[in-house]
Amino acid sequence: MVKIREAIVVEGRYDKNTLSQIVDASIFETGGFQIHKDKEMLSLLRAVAQRRGLIVFTDSDGAGFVIRNFLKGAIPSQQLKHAYIPDIYGKEKRKATPGKEGKLGVEGMTPEVILEALRRSGATFEDGTVTDKKEITKQDLMELGLSGGKDSSLLRKKLLQALNLPEHMSANAMLQALNLLYTKEELFELMKND
Repeated sequence: MVKIREAIVVEGRYDKNTLSQIVDASIFETGGFQIHKDKEMLSLLRAVAQRRGLIVFTDSDGAGFVIRNFLKGAIPSQQLKHAYIPDIYGKEKRKATPGKEGKLGVEGMTPEVILEALRRSGATFEDGTVTDKKEITKQDLMELGLSGGKDSSLLRKKLLQALNLPEHMSANAMLQALNLLYTKEELFELMKND
């Protein structure tokens, strides 16, 4: 498994599943065209792109390019990288028939094709060296009252609103987003000021 610094955005859960078997990175789903209406997800993607960078990894069909172009217009270009898969005709194993254009999507690509697309995008491959960044843990969330307590869900909702993140995030999803966007010290400082 290869660790990548940037977060990756894909169209759907099958794409995410395929990538998560090949790369160690934060992977977000657009839900297909749902991203056009999901202001909270777009806000999260903007925050992640600003902090870590974002790789857009959509299918090579027309729908994939509509989603890619939407994200291009919604997120500053210096925060985006684009991974493109080749046009390979066929159908994914789980499908009975090929897609509308007859091309394989991200989920149908081999690990070699996916890694090459990420290399060409300019993805930052990390060599596994340990950094001094302390990860935010579930224990930290409990200590801050954001998990496991009487008013945890209210505190989480309040924090998510203050950080302009989707309010319906679970504690686990919030933990992932917080680790992408903040250091442990920054989170404790935020909570102290609240």
